[in-house]
This record gives sequence, structure tokens and C-alpha cells, in this order.
Amino acid sequence: ASSFYTHFRQEGNSKNAANMPPVLKPHLSKVDGLAFIGLSLSRKSDKGHPDSVTHQTAFDLNDVIDRDYEYIASTNDDGWLVGGGEPGPPMSYKLPAKDSAHVEIMRIGTFNPEWGGIAEKEIVDVLTSGKILIPQIEVLPTAVVANGDRPPELEIRFDMPYGPDFVDIKAQLPPNWQLRFIHNQLFKHFYNPSRFCPGAFHSTIVRKAEFRSDSHMEAYFAKCDAILKKWKLNGPRALNDGAWDPAGKPLQKPGAYNSGLWLFTDRTKITHFFAPNFLPPYDTKEKREIILSYLTEEWDEKKLEWKKAEYAVKKQELSFMNMCGNPIGSLLGMAGSK
Repeated sequence: ASSFYTHFRQEGNSKNAANMPPVLKPHLSKVDGLAFIGLSLSRKSDKGHPDSVTHQTAFDLNDVIDRDYEYIASTNDDGWLVGGGEPGPPMSYKLPAKDSAHVEIMRIGTFNPEWGGIAEKEIVDVLTSGKILIPQIEVLPTAVVANGDRPPELEIRFDMPYGPDFVDIKAQLPPNWQLRFIHNQLFKHFYNPSRFCPGAFHSTIVRKAEFRSDSHMEAYFAKCDAILKKWKLNGPRALNDGAWDPAGKPLQKPGAYNSGLWLFTDRTKITHFFAPNFLPPYDTKEKREIILSYLTEEWDEKKLEWKKAEYAVKKQELSFMNMCGNPIGSLLGMAGSK
């Protein structure tokens, strides 16, 4: 069953004004900024802002928000950041804004190297050069949680629920493996002072969410759990399935695979799209060795150094036949004993 402690992230609960983001070189990170490389989950909706654009149709994030405020009493003035964004009066009375659903993979900060950022041209040159391998990105939302802020942000998480098989190259890769694969490449290539990743891979739904009561909170997360289970049945899904550019128009040169990366000046402004250049299948020996080489490590944001990656063990999912026994086998066994 859903519970406050199941969905409330415990890490980072002691935040204070003295804590700063875990940037690579704090003393050289002069000006904070919002530029980043990541995924766009934006999707136009008749419930949202008319200026919203569609960059994916795999997931309707309206399914996990509460536009009618049945469960949530209040939010900050931004309102809902996903599901089409906030339409403004008379449909809503939060600040009107288009959908800005996204997942950050690497925060750049600014496009000014003197402030600790990276020049925009350098980023574009690197991501179009083939130095960063961009797979066809397929993702699966794994949880909806409240973070450690007071009041909290609500987030859709895109975790790797278990680790990859480092022995069997034909074994299925875990959901969302592409995010860490790209993240680790970016972190090994770019060393600008303001570089960091804002926590686990996630898309913020809303900020400063105040629930009407504990029971309303329980009901909201139960609703989200049901949607997550439905999405899980379909497995990881490709984004940018309509081959759109940053403005939501058709790409001039779409490929067979179009679920790639985006460069954001901030969450509302996308400047570039980078198509996949490391294409399926991913079960050949050469490709699997490349993938696994980047999944053996993870970045320790406290020590600001690499460490051996730690993964949860894959849970064995019981089938109906396993839970209930095999009735045919039982009958055969009975027949054989006579």
C-alpha cells in the first residue's frame, strides 16, 4: 500500500541556505544558471497552455497530476509544469505557462565559460561530432515521489530498478539504462566548474505541493501507482516518436530513430535537438561491451569522484502459473502415480 514514507524521499531533508548544488568546482562556479542537456517530455494538451508543443506521446502526464485539486490544496504560483502546462484564466489561475516537462541529464549552468559554464558552440560541436554516443532513448517512469523539500516538489522518477547483466550480453538491459549511459559519457567529457546533475533522474510535476490531508495524499499516490503499473505493462517507450524539432515542427531530416537529446537554455527554452547516433540493436558483443563499460561506475556527488556503481538485484516476477502451480503438470503427476 502507498504510504507517506514510501513516497517521501528522505535524502536531502536537512537542506538549508548554506547548501549549494554539488557542482564540480564550487570556487570557480561564479554564476548560477539553468542550461542543461536532457530529455523533453513536453506534450500539447487541450487542458494546458495553447503554446505548448509536443515532443512525445508515449506518456500522458495528465494521468499523474491533479488539475481539479481533488487531493492537493495548494502549489506554488507556477502550478502544473507538465501535462500541457498551465492554461491561465479562466481555466486556471496560476501563472500561464507552456508545458516544460523534462529530465535533466547534465546541468551546464550557463553558456559562459568565465562563469563556470560551457560555450554553446562547444556543446553543439561535441554532441554533433559523435564523441558522445546517443542511443535510441526509451524510458519508463518508475515512481511518483515527493522530494525532501518542505513543502515538497512532486516528481516522476526514471530510475534503473536493477543493474545490467555483465555476463550475458543477450540479457535484456534494465529500463532507463540510456540515461546513466549518456550521463556518464557527458561527465567524463565535460569538466566545467558548474557541472552537476540535480539528483536522481526525474521530471518535476509541481512545486510546494500541500495535500488536503494525509488520506488525500495516500489516495493521490495510490492513483499514481495504478498509472505506473499500466505504463509498466507497455515497457520502456521511445520519446520524440513524431520526429519533432525544438519548435514542435517536423524534423527536416528525420531518421529511423529520433528519440535523442535536447539542449535547453532553461526548462522553457530548447535550442537544439541531437538525434541518436548509436543505434539498435544493443545485444551485439561490441555494443554491449561499450554500454557496460559506462555502467560500471557512478558519480559520487558528495565526494565529487567516480565510484563503483551499486545496483539493486532484479526482482523475480512471479507468473500466475508460478503462484498457483501448474494445473496441467499436477494432473499429469496424478495420472503417473496411479
